[in-house]
Amino acid sequence: MFDPCARCEEVLQPFLDRELSDAEHEQAEAHLDQCAYCRRRYRFEEKLRMYVRQACAEQMPPALKAKLAALRTPLY
Repeated sequence: MFDPCARCEEVLQPFLDRELSDAEHEQAEAHLDQCAYCRRRYRFEEKLRMYVRQACAEQMPPALKAKLAALRTPLY
């Protein structure tokens, strides 16, 4: 039995990465337009990616970096 939500789950990351063929992209987009659950999953993944990109781009304040360095346990 074909489960469109399971298929959407399979292609969600390639969809976000723009790696799908035009036909696959259109199919996923059509499902997202109709399915509130999958649309919420898509929006979550999209926001998570945005958050990760921002977190990676921001420089850590020197004071925080020093505090974290002081907490390190030496490896023996």
